[in-house]
Amino acid sequence: MAADDEEAFEEVDPTGRYGRYADVLGLGSVKKVYRAFDQEEGIEVAWNRVRLRALADRDPGMVDRLHAEVRLLRSLSHDHIIGFHKVWLDRDAGVLSFITEVCNSGSLREYRARHRHVSVKALKKWARQILLGLHHLHTHDPCIIHRDLNCSNVFINGNTGQVKIGDLGLAAIVDKTHVAHTILGTPEFMAPELYTETYTESVDIYSYGMCVLEMVTREMPYAECESVVQIYHSVTRGVPPAALRRLKDPELRGFIDRCIGQPRNRPTAAELLLDPFFSGIDDDTTGTLS
Repeated sequence: MAADDEEAFEEVDPTGRYGRYADVLGLGSVKKVYRAFDQEEGIEVAWNRVRLRALADRDPGMVDRLHAEVRLLRSLSHDHIIGFHKVWLDRDAGVLSFITEVCNSGSLREYRARHRHVSVKALKKWARQILLGLHHLHTHDPCIIHRDLNCSNVFINGNTGQVKIGDLGLAAIVDKTHVAHTILGTPEFMAPELYTETYTESVDIYSYGMCVLEMVTREMPYAECESVVQIYHSVTRGVPPAALRRLKDPELRGFIDRCIGQPRNRPTAAELLLDPFFSGIDDDTTGTLS
């Protein structure tokens, strides 16, 4: 590439290893995610940039949760969890930056929206990979509960089909009792016991079931509800999403039902990995999901 055609970095990290491009991969109220490059390894990465002052003004507790996400990412290493590379703080600018692995096709929600015709085999492969990541979190010492698992927090490399769990900012580290007590999450994916403030890692299994439902239908759970209050009433009363009631495939519906059942009846991630639902996913499977 000629020098005049080189894509210039907008910013370089303090070590000079990582360079940030102008392209925005993701955008939130206080966080931007940029395409970046690791010059040492020669790979593209994600440059996460968070304005701490704006974050603190909006919700002081969010700053602590962000630091928790960074600490968690640094401690985890798994094929199906987004990898973490580096973090640094610019105190003068009030900006926290951290470098993570990038998945070239974005979130699973975005990817599924772009691809209408997906085979049952592919769906099961995605679902199994999410479970492998969850199993790693739940068997971590101490146990880690994601608490906000949904298809916007799961990412995919479309050229390989590899799926990874990300966005651990709301995750909770729990002791040997495996019990947490804070109400957090995305309403459409929150297990009913999350609202009681006493729950275990089984809440992630409930959210996982809703993820599978969204992957199948390309529709948010409880899309029929007009408000968060309506979602809350449906969830706490045990009313399943309309999308699940419309699902005609008995195998898929049965699998999702097992995930979103009563807490004491929900299987663990390890048990679900042995479920007949995943038998033969390496074999040819006919049928597509619209």
